[in-house]
Amino acid sequence: MSERAEAEHDERPAGGTSDAAPDELTVLFVTGMSGAGRSTAANVLEDDGWYVADNVPPSLISTMVGMVRESDPTITRLAMVLRASDPNLAHELEQLRDSLGQSGIRTRLLYLDASEEALVRRFEQVRRRHPLQGKETLVEGIARERAILAPIKNVADLVVETSGLTAAKLRSVVEGVAPGDTEPRLSIAVQSFGFKYGLPIDSDLVADVRFLPNPHWIDELRDHNGQEAPVRDYVLGQPDAGDFLDLYTGLVSIVGRGYLREGKRYMTISVGCTGGKHRSVAISEELAHRLRKAVDDAGAASYDVRVMHRDLGRE
Repeated sequence: MSERAEAEHDERPAGGTSDAAPDELTVLFVTGMSGAGRSTAANVLEDDGWYVADNVPPSLISTMVGMVRESDPTITRLAMVLRASDPNLAHELEQLRDSLGQSGIRTRLLYLDASEEALVRRFEQVRRRHPLQGKETLVEGIARERAILAPIKNVADLVVETSGLTAAKLRSVVEGVAPGDTEPRLSIAVQSFGFKYGLPIDSDLVADVRFLPNPHWIDELRDHNGQEAPVRDYVLGQPDAGDFLDLYTGLVSIVGRGYLREGKRYMTISVGCTGGKHRSVAISEELAHRLRKAVDDAGAASYDVRVMHRDLGRE
């Protein structure tokens, strides 16, 4: 499948000023053909920190925008996903954008489109009826929706043709249309566990640190855990511990870059030893510490990192 993004950029006024101040509200309207990727776009926006409202009736949008402007903490980016359930949607949206613009609120309109062949294929794959199909054929439902949305497409600030786009490519296009306050960062969860209690099912990467000597067999360390200095110093002081951490931190950097390119924003790293009390805990804490210190080319933090210990405290 081709990954070429066919996007038409227009220089139309978008309600309010062209550049919103950081603390001012921007409203992004997302609409387009059913099956063209509205849900994917909504998920991308939500991941990037937008407040997303789906299928809100146009008559309630002004009220919702007013509530958002008074919210605490302040919401500065609101995305509204609109569907063609109302034949008057184009007229209502035009009036709404004019009204918001007069109130000093910047608006943008993103339209997602796809060919009839692509839409038919997607609906057949998920075995769902088109929302405007009624008792007619799928093709007739698509045609009815396209007629309702045609005036909106003509005034959209950006039209994205998704017929040949993968989900990852669509994500990158949407991120370009509505960039967040910062570059996307990978959220990493580092969790220790004990192999004797089973492998965590949510693992993206698994590190087995049972190659390190087990503090359980040292009397003065047995009753301590990897968060305490005696065990931590013993584990991290092993000849191969530092090399392992260096190599694994580099591995996470390689995989993390790939995750971001493919549109994945979360990673779970599971670090295991026999019981999840000593080695895996100490290594998890140190790995998380190193990942928190990682920075990108601009000197910004590369990852949002949290650490947890699944089996610490078990007998």
